[in-house]
Parts: sequence; structure tokens; C-alpha cells
Amino acid sequence: MDPLRGQGGAALVTALMLTMLALVIAMALLYSVTMGTRVSASHKRYRSALAAAQGGVELFGGELLPLLFEPMMTRQKLKSAFPLIDLQLPQYECLQEKLTMPTASWSRCSETQLSADPGDSPDATFRLGSDGPLEQGFLVSTKIVDTVPGNSDKNSAIDYLDNGASVAGKDEAIRPEHMAGIYNISMQGVREGGNSREKADLSVLYAY
Repeated sequence: MDPLRGQGGAALVTALMLTMLALVIAMALLYSVTMGTRVSASHKRYRSALAAAQGGVELFGGELLPLLFEPMMTRQKLKSAFPLIDLQLPQYECLQEKLTMPTASWSRCSETQLSADPGDSPDATFRLGSDGPLEQGFLVSTKIVDTVPGNSDKNSAIDYLDNGASVAGKDEAIRPEHMAGIYNISMQGVREGGNSREKADLSVLYAY
């Protein structure tokens, strides 16, 4: 019998090929499961950071900004009003200018304070709670990056525009349109402890 035409060892080669195919399939499944777990964890981290940033928007717009417009408000009064969130206002003079003047007139703000990155020289920072007792909280940084002043008094919210009615009151009144002050605010929520992967940035328009 011609040894070159023999079929000895064919079963072994077939078994090895099937084994290799099974290993490839197993590795593909393992990779798919691992990547799915990583993506799921990444989405969870992002959702947590996004929730912190959204909470920061509500807190800053609903609680902090109205107090900042009060004429007798100071940095220390604001910090004492929010002792549980460790409120910091490192650029208070610049922040006051941003609240009352258009963007082109800001003179007390440095170049980093004028940038759109809320993590770089923010106007205000505070801390929000964690998801659980074993996890660290989130540091929320906020910065006003653009201001368009309105035509009403910010301290009392009274519209001082004349409605244009005549003395007799018989003519149809011309009522000027009220324009609220508009602020472009950047907000960032990031997990404390140096884990910068858990971070979310928001940009919102706030009208006062």
C-alpha cells in the first residue's frame, strides 16, 4: 500500500479541527459577554454622573441663582445656607459680574474663567450624595459662560417698562416685550476620588 495514499490520522486531524472551531466559538462568546458587561457598566457610570449633573442644574438654577441676585447676599451667607453640600464659590467677584453684565463687559474674570469648560476654574462647586454607603459622591462644577441681560429689575422681578398707553387711556396700549436675562450655563458632574471615567457635561440656558 502506498503510504502517501493512506488515510491513517485523518480522524485525529478532524478532531483537532473541531476542537479549534469549538475554542474559537467559546472565545467569541466569552468576548461578547465580557464586552456586554463593560458596556453595561459604562452606561451605569454615565447615568449616575448624568443624574448628578442634572441634579446640579436644578439646585443651581432653582436655589442658588435666586439667592445670588439678592443685593445683600455675600459669599459667606451663601455657604452657610448650604452646609450639607460643601458649597464653594472661588470666583465670587467674577460670578457677580457674570450675573449683571453682558459677556463682552466681564473684566474681573481670568482667561480660564471665561472658558466653556466647567471643570476649569468653575464659578461654583458642590457635592451631591452617592448611590450607596460604600460609594463616593459626585463633585458638581458649574460655570456661566455667556450672559444676555434682560430689561427687568433682577432684585424684585418687576417689569419697569411703560406700556405706552395715553393719558386718557382710550388709545390702544403698546406693550413692550419683556426680555428675561438669559444665561448659558455649563455643568459637570464627576465621581470623587479621581475616577474621571464617571463624568457627564451639560449645557443649559437659564432665563431669569
